[in-house]
Amino acid sequence: MSIRLGVIGLSEGNGHPYSWSAIFNGYDKSAMESCGFPVIPRYLEEQFWPQAQIGGAHVAAVWTQDFALSKHIAMATGIETVCENLEDLALYVDAVLLARDDAENHLAHARRFLELGLPVYIDKPLALSLKDLHRLYDLEQSAGQLFTCSALRYSDEFKLTEEDRETLGDVRQIIAFTPKSWAKYAVHIIEPVLNMLAPDDAPIGFNPGGVRLGSGGASSLSVDWSSGVHTAFYAAGNAASPLVIRVHGSRAWKDLFFTDSFSAFRAALQDFVEGVETRTVRSPKARNERVIQILERGLA
Repeated sequence: MSIRLGVIGLSEGNGHPYSWSAIFNGYDKSAMESCGFPVIPRYLEEQFWPQAQIGGAHVAAVWTQDFALSKHIAMATGIETVCENLEDLALYVDAVLLARDDAENHLAHARRFLELGLPVYIDKPLALSLKDLHRLYDLEQSAGQLFTCSALRYSDEFKLTEEDRETLGDVRQIIAFTPKSWAKYAVHIIEPVLNMLAPDDAPIGFNPGGVRLGSGGASSLSVDWSSGVHTAFYAAGNAASPLVIRVHGSRAWKDLFFTDSFSAFRAALQDFVEGVETRTVRSPKARNERVIQILERGLA
């Protein structure tokens, strides 16, 4: 039996209601061209359909703050039901994709569904403070009900292979850059960098740059870890920047560039669905606390 998913969207500059729904349902090429996010139809057309779709689940309903927009998302991605009210979404779905990246509104949008016990995937960043993270987790009815991540956590382009580690030697320093604002985009580099550290590594020192006025939300944060590794995170704000992580080892260094959005999105969504099917924790609270701890420090 296919899991019925409901999509909640859309926040400014974030086309995930279109791309995520397409990954489950497929898409209409003509309608997708007018989605307002030119990059989405370009990377969708590079895939093989329907093989690229995730099986075992489909997006059955959608709600956004704009009914006309909701209808367009539905037309572009084959969604059956367009809801006029957020509360109505619960009538048609088994789980929810909160595909908005405005963290300040996550509690309002997720509360009803968490209280009902429905699994909820909340787009990055989950929250901008540990206090707000705990307010969301306090609504969980069962372990693993709340799922959140940056999809770049799943990116093969941002993973060190065994061969990489052999070439690099002991990792000494990791420097990561992302375009756009710290509040919305730093999580894209924080999560994959955490994947490169030992699971028991702990931060022992923070040196925040703070969000700079007139910079488009640019900020930076240096973190020292108990292992002796030094990390530095930079969000460029309104300056141009690639998504890149440079890893310095005792013998060599390597630059890792992110280019494949589709594969990362698909892997994250697949993990969420598998967690719903097996009722297992795929997005541990302790890990998310570490991510938001670093994110919050960079806003200081």
